[in-house]
Amino acid sequence: MELLSWGEIFTRIFIQFTPVWIALFATFAISIAFKRKLGLYGKLFDSIVGMIGFFLVMFWVFTAIFTGVFDLIATHDPISIASGMKNKIPGTPLRNAGAEDYAYYLLGGDSLSRDVFSRMVHGAWIVVQIAPLAAVFAFMIGITLGLPAGYFGGRLDTILSFVANLILAFPVILLFYLLVTPEIVQTGLPNYMAAVLFIFPLVFVGVLLNSRYYTQPHIRNPLLAVVLGIMGYGYLITVSAKGTVINVLPGSLDLFDIPAGILVVFVSVVFVNSPTVFRIVRGLTMDIKTRDYVAAAQTRGERPWYIMLWEILPNARGPLIVDFCLRIGYTTILLGTLGFFGLGLPPESPDWGSTINAGRKLLSVYAHPALPPAFALLTMVLGLNLLADGLREESLKD
Repeated sequence: MELLSWGEIFTRIFIQFTPVWIALFATFAISIAFKRKLGLYGKLFDSIVGMIGFFLVMFWVFTAIFTGVFDLIATHDPISIASGMKNKIPGTPLRNAGAEDYAYYLLGGDSLSRDVFSRMVHGAWIVVQIAPLAAVFAFMIGITLGLPAGYFGGRLDTILSFVANLILAFPVILLFYLLVTPEIVQTGLPNYMAAVLFIFPLVFVGVLLNSRYYTQPHIRNPLLAVVLGIMGYGYLITVSAKGTVINVLPGSLDLFDIPAGILVVFVSVVFVNSPTVFRIVRGLTMDIKTRDYVAAAQTRGERPWYIMLWEILPNARGPLIVDFCLRIGYTTILLGTLGFFGLGLPPESPDWGSTINAGRKLLSVYAHPALPPAFALLTMVLGLNLLADGLREESLKD
């Protein structure tokens, strides 16, 4: 077999992404058809900038799903090594390819003879698993602490603000180095941090449901029992792991263990992002609590948490949604930075940061291993920023 031309390479890559194109077309067609009924999300399709950002973000989201869940896009295993493919240029045919093997390395091979294209698309799966979920956890922590700090003020606000400022005073990279170094990991500190940070979703959901149905105990009590029971079990499964300092579930009940590297990275990202979200929520709460509709709720005798969660928080959704998109972008960059420095995730991980770091060592000779993951990281973060800009434009029109 002969070396593929660039036209053939791009054609084959386009074909590999066929499930993504179909999913994008369906998403855009349905969203545009019903955009007037979809609230702020529907209004996004009135903004060209927002649509471009949404396209870029959903491209990598669908790529991650069709790669990590259905295995429809990657042409090879991201960590398998093929003989004779070390640093081969894009379009090189695979030596001794079997009947079930894809015949080419579409974007070439890296310094360990692994397929660059497959590592790039599998890297999207790692980002999509960690970045949005880490942002959700950071927001739950920030909202749970920021609302009472801004609403009540006083000593509670002083203490929480001091702790947040103390965390923010540390340089981010230095803080990551401290959290993911083997000596710190061996002490079990990340596991203890996970046990504390992961309980905030339970607190948030419990307070949310209790405040909403406080006057309807016949609905509130069974609802809290079911929801918190399921979430509590999920919490125990998440924080409990064999061979760690927290092992509270028997093997038959512990359905899965989060890999140590991913847990450390996840906890580190949530810990770093939470204080910033706290400060944003606190500032918004201090502004919104002076509005007339909040005074009206207080006059009706509504409880403080009801006012915070059902009067103040919905009216802060615009800035928070925008910041959530930006926060995912920041988290994606942080994951890339950690991978670039070889922190947290295992060395063979196909995450974009680790792949860029591995490729940069021979960048002057072989550029192809580093450029695809760098381009993927760039377009993902660019899409999130454009999406945030589009949401900001439309939220200001409300």
